[in-house]
Amino acid sequence: MAHIYTAGIHWSLDGADFAANRYSRGHTWTFDGGVEVPASSSPSIVPLPHSVEAAVDPEEAFVASLSSCHMLWFLDIARQAGHVVTAYDDAADGEMKRNGEGRMAITSVTLRPRAAFEGDAPDMAALTALHHKAHEACFIANSVKTEIWIEPRTS
Repeated sequence: MAHIYTAGIHWSLDGADFAANRYSRGHTWTFDGGVEVPASSSPSIVPLPHSVEAAVDPEEAFVASLSSCHMLWFLDIARQAGHVVTAYDDAADGEMKRNGEGRMAITSVTLRPRAAFEGDAPDMAALTALHHKAHEACFIANSVKTEIWIEPRTS
């Protein structure tokens, strides 16, 4: 069974000088349910003022998407294993550099999840196994060529 996921992207020139490359890269992502997210190019790629520092850039969204997908699978797999997760945090990052074909790409993402449990927490071996299962199940991780590292942290 196929599922279709949609995102609306809106940008407008708003009178800026497009030919001179003096236009804002700020735009809006719109998702089902009406959620709007301010988006932009990364200021490390397109310098200010033509990027919007307070907006989400595609590279950050990519890292967040991997982290979020991993977390959702982890919560379900931990629940199925009989654990009660009471909190979950991640300090994820992605590294952009030239890939083997010489193109710029997010070549690796490192997730650093920390889960808190009610009662006895799984030991590091069991925690690592839960994260491995979550990584194997994650739709987003299964969709990309980027290396993804999982470094579980204890509470």
